Amino acid sequence: MKSSITQIERRFEISSSLAGLIDGGFEIGNLLVIVFVSYFGSKLHRPKIIGIGCLVMGIGGILIALPHFFMGHYRYSKETDTDPLENSTSSLATCLTNQTLSFNRTSPEIVGKGCGRETVSYTWIYVFLGNMLRGIGETPTGPLGMSYIDDFAKDGHSSVYIGFLGGIGMIGPILGFIMGSVFAKLYVDIGYVDMSTIRITPKDSRWVGAWWLGFLVAGLFSIISSIPFFFLPKNPYDQQKERRVSTSSHVLKTNEERNKTASLLNHKNNVANNMTGFFQSLKSILTNPLYVIYLFLTLLQLSSFIGSFTYIFKYIEQQYGRAAFQANFLLGTITVPTVGVGMFAGGYIIKKFKFTLVGIAKFSFFTSSMSFLFYLLNFTTFCESKSVAGLTLTYDGNNPVTSHIGVPLSYCNSDCNCDKSQWEPVCGNNGITYISPCLAGCKSSTGSKKSMVFYNCSCVEETGFQNRNYSAHLGECPRDNACKQKFYIHIAVQVLNSIFSALGASTYILLAVKNVQPELKSLALGFHTLFIRTLGGILAPIYFGVLIDRTCMKWSMNSCGKRGSCRIYNSTLFGKLYFGMSVILRFPALILYIILILAMKKKYEGKDTKTPENEKNVTDEVNMESLNNNGYFVPSAGGQG
Repeated sequence: MKSSITQIERRFEISSSLAGLIDGGFEIGNLLVIVFVSYFGSKLHRPKIIGIGCLVMGIGGILIALPHFFMGHYRYSKETDTDPLENSTSSLATCLTNQTLSFNRTSPEIVGKGCGRETVSYTWIYVFLGNMLRGIGETPTGPLGMSYIDDFAKDGHSSVYIGFLGGIGMIGPILGFIMGSVFAKLYVDIGYVDMSTIRITPKDSRWVGAWWLGFLVAGLFSIISSIPFFFLPKNPYDQQKERRVSTSSHVLKTNEERNKTASLLNHKNNVANNMTGFFQSLKSILTNPLYVIYLFLTLLQLSSFIGSFTYIFKYIEQQYGRAAFQANFLLGTITVPTVGVGMFAGGYIIKKFKFTLVGIAKFSFFTSSMSFLFYLLNFTTFCESKSVAGLTLTYDGNNPVTSHIGVPLSYCNSDCNCDKSQWEPVCGNNGITYISPCLAGCKSSTGSKKSMVFYNCSCVEETGFQNRNYSAHLGECPRDNACKQKFYIHIAVQVLNSIFSALGASTYILLAVKNVQPELKSLALGFHTLFIRTLGGILAPIYFGVLIDRTCMKWSMNSCGKRGSCRIYNSTLFGKLYFGMSVILRFPALILYIILILAMKKKYEGKDTKTPENEKNVTDEVNMESLNNNGYFVPSAGGQG
């Protein structure tokens, strides 16, 4: 989902904030059943519940891909409304002052016809519901699977199994990103259209890759993987125990019947006592200052991570001009393995040096502080805003503009009768991007499809460019070499930031469970998960998306004249708001860390708070939980890849 969110946004013509809501659908689905699974899961047949969860996840993945098959062909340009396969030279309006207005602008008849055929508007709901189903299906896999292993593994073996699962689990996100990279390079309607008729490339802001293929493949694999779970026993040792005690089976059955009778008599009292005990336990953890401080601390940190990770691909595309498939591949092959190494290294450091509880808090503060400092370096990796006539420059390309709204036409294109709402970017040989060939003042063209070249472009001529060949070619102008270098610096900063973030990952659950009474550990972790997923996993992508939408300079317009997805952003403002929001969330978290450490010192002063050797399983479970969240790589935050 993370690697496809930009493609989904363009395909369904929706804003980033609405795409963030779709992304949060996974968490919403998770929350709908997490209480049910937590309470009843251990009492039912756990392997079958996990199998049902995998089956539901698979159905959710297929449901997400379903709209592709009834939405019709993707129209990346107004000119394709009449015939989605007709993208010839004649369909691109040039500046011919003697042409009628209807040739250069989309006629009311065509607009009305296209609007009547518009089926895209609310089909995103299928993606949202499918993602909710994926969240519902994912819920039992982690907690029930881990408890099943822990209950029935031989003494001392569960940590080995859980560690092995953690290593295997790291392969999932890597495959997900690589698969997303491959499919993002394929055109969305591949197999349905003649690719020689498509004039846009993967680097075009209108390009939509085969986003649906990833969900289809993942959905089918989820359904296949569910089958073996239905054949696992509820208790692997039931048959052995029955054979071992076959001679005294009658006595056991008699005792069993007596126990059942007694349990039925006490059932009603137990339910009432359990409810009272639950609320008393909840009150106990919520009145624990250390737990509450840590709760809000992790909410701030993980909200920053979740929000920024959701839109990292969009940022790389807009800031550095990289295609979606390139961003997916780099993050999948560089950042994800780095996170995995960091998490295991963090767990090893804690075990090796046998930190006290206060020591664990200090280590967590150190890793968070270092990650924060490296994160600030991102502000030095911004590229200059793109030179786009009509958005960042006047149409003649000679002067910058203070606002992209309502930029007046220049004398080089004022008589061209251009459609200003059109987005068909061309790159002048002066290095400036123009919104369309018409607005560039181009009078003629040669070639077809991706190789089209426009000539006699009067607005290119007005820049004083010392070349009599005032031409432009299809597509936005590429970023300069200085920006390309900053991209590699950005990747290096990401790696350093990821290492230190991952080093502290093991401390998240340890600090949560060790600051409450031992009998309240499960409740403390469960409430922590609920709190983070509700206020972080669901809300963070939405308010990050709202901020990103404010940096849009050019929105697409659908056939009904309504606003669709964003074509181009103010890259500098995008970077400032994108990283600025994360800094606003992270900095107060560091302040809360200092308060937490001081409070813990006061409480545990003179006490032995070293984690015993048998806490190794807790650390292993932390690492497994971190990996089990399918994309966030943070403990108990939930999420998806």
